[in-house]
Amino acid sequence: MVLVSGHPSCDWLARTVPRRLREELAKLEVQINEEKTKLVDLERDETFSFVGFDFRRVKTHRAKSGVRVTPRVKARTKLLSELREVTRRHRSQPIMGLIAEINPIVRGWVNYFRIGQSGRCFTYVRHWIERKVRRAMMRARKRRGFGWNRWSSSWLYETLGLFDDYGLRRGSGAKALPTR
Repeated sequence: MVLVSGHPSCDWLARTVPRRLREELAKLEVQINEEKTKLVDLERDETFSFVGFDFRRVKTHRAKSGVRVTPRVKARTKLLSELREVTRRHRSQPIMGLIAEINPIVRGWVNYFRIGQSGRCFTYVRHWIERKVRRAMMRARKRRGFGWNRWSSSWLYETLGLFDDYGLRRGSGAKALPTR
């Protein structure tokens, strides 16, 4: 991925980069996959996907132009299908075994997608997992429903140890967030 400013003074660079990139890769005997290679102009409201993220141009709250980076729906669907399979395998197992298997999967996925504007996607995933865990606990008791009145969300996260670190990280990835 090569990014070039949309400023008019950089037009020459946008025309030169593809040719120069092909020349340099030819020296290394690397072939460019023409099906996956394309030029995208975010100024014309085009979007592109790269390593599991969607990139698109949006207006910010201050009416400035910015780039929104969100996890692809395909990536979220893949995570949920993997978690669905885990919950099926643990249907008759204790809930702690299910949580022990779910937590590392979710932690890895969230840590990868923790940049950009992932909050809405994280909220969806968090509620989906919470419903699956609640359903598994109700099935273990041979009851219907989700047990919303039986267990609070905080009880699931604090007592059972369900993964709960869905916070986004701003700035450089190495910085830790301040603790309260």
